[in-house]
Amino acid sequence: MGKKEVIFVLLNEFADWEGAFIASNLNGGTEPGKAKYTVKTLSTTKDPVTSIGGFKVIPDYDPETLSHDYAGLVLVGGMSWFTPEAQAIVPLVEDSIKKNRLVAGICNASVFLGMNGFLNQVKHTSNTLEYLKQYSGEKYKGEANYINKQAVRDGNIVTANGTGYLEFCKEIMYILEADSPEKIEEYYSFFKMGFCEIMKKK
Repeated sequence: MGKKEVIFVLLNEFADWEGAFIASNLNGGTEPGKAKYTVKTLSTTKDPVTSIGGFKVIPDYDPETLSHDYAGLVLVGGMSWFTPEAQAIVPLVEDSIKKNRLVAGICNASVFLGMNGFLNQVKHTSNTLEYLKQYSGEKYKGEANYINKQAVRDGNIVTANGTGYLEFCKEIMYILEADSPEKIEEYYSFFKMGFCEIMKKK
């Protein structure tokens, strides 16, 4: 049986750095040969999408061709989450939540989740509550569940602000049980503290 896919949703001008740690960790594993998942990409069409940093990606799927089982969705931030084209992703999120799959959104992708009512009943975070309310509009009614942290995990939903990519990675790894808790914390600490600080403790 093959590895289960985690689908990274990329829109034009996606933020390269926000999905980098979790993508490399899931696809490569914390140790060589130990990966439990494989990473695939999806956009609103199969046309190439370009990141803020200029990397061009040819998506593996669009919403119409993603018909099989997968482990969850990772929505990578960027300004295109505020555009009408992003609405093509709403049915995928609805289906993933209904089937208790991972749904993770960072930076403006967390706002997208808010503006479509997905955060009203779960604890969550974003790029400040004020920012979330400003851009989410009337469908967002989850203010009482907002937590001012780098990343928040509630059930199978993970949200993070734009600088919370390491915490985002950690919380996704826990949901997917991508490794042991010890390995997950070790991976997080190594990149959070940096090589020099870690070596001081050896």
